[in-house]
Amino acid sequence: MKVAEILEVERCRLVEPSFAELTVDSCTMLLLQIAPDEARLLVDEKEEPIALALHDDDGWHAASFLFREPTLAAIECFEAVGGEIYQESREAWLSAVREYYSMELLETTFPALEDLRPDREGNIRDLLDEVWGDRAGVPCIDCCCGSGVGTAALRAEGVRALAYDNDPALLALGLSKGRLTPSETICIDAQKATRYIDPVPLGTAFMVGEIYSYNTTLWRTIVANLLALTSETLITVGTQEEVVRVEEWCTQAGRTTEVFENPRDPLYDRWCCVAQRT
Repeated sequence: MKVAEILEVERCRLVEPSFAELTVDSCTMLLLQIAPDEARLLVDEKEEPIALALHDDDGWHAASFLFREPTLAAIECFEAVGGEIYQESREAWLSAVREYYSMELLETTFPALEDLRPDREGNIRDLLDEVWGDRAGVPCIDCCCGSGVGTAALRAEGVRALAYDNDPALLALGLSKGRLTPSETICIDAQKATRYIDPVPLGTAFMVGEIYSYNTTLWRTIVANLLALTSETLITVGTQEEVVRVEEWCTQAGRTTEVFENPRDPLYDRWCCVAQRT
């Protein structure tokens, strides 16, 4: 379902400039700047507020409370207008919001040049079969998904994949090629993934890096967030030196690890680290 459909309006603009800014408290004030003549409060299955929509001469505008609390001023505004209450599951609204920002990104961002080798998706599918076997229907997150080749491989294996990256051009490429699904894609800083994503059983990060001494802290934080969100994690890198670092981070996080060389791809996913929560 789309944002407008859930709110039962023809069109609706989300006031947060991006998905990443759904955590920013001050965005609520962007909504409250208008003089509304109608209001709709969306609550989830637990009757917790997850969005407020206000109408003025320019149409409907909404703010989401998926990752921040609604302010007292927002609730008082709704009550003053005498608005209506609507109900939808939190997951359905979150999916609609992800789709909204993915479509906006696709419309406003020039896609990166194609970066997919013809055999890479098949090679990743073979690797997934070796590491996990049949995990059809199991939720998974694909960290630093790029243009979505790993996400497409996961989806082809029947895994329910949520993809994220902070490169709009690569995401636009993946969305335009159909490798990424709008409702299952988000543009965020992977160092802050735990702010936006709930834990799931499986996690992947294909071709992490390149990891150098000067960016070790960045990649270590990204991996730490991925591990915090997943029970079984597959991370691939290009060199043995990189996989040694990744294995050390996983071990320090209390994971049982297995490292092996992947003969299918001598460039992108040559070295693999499988980390499991003990």
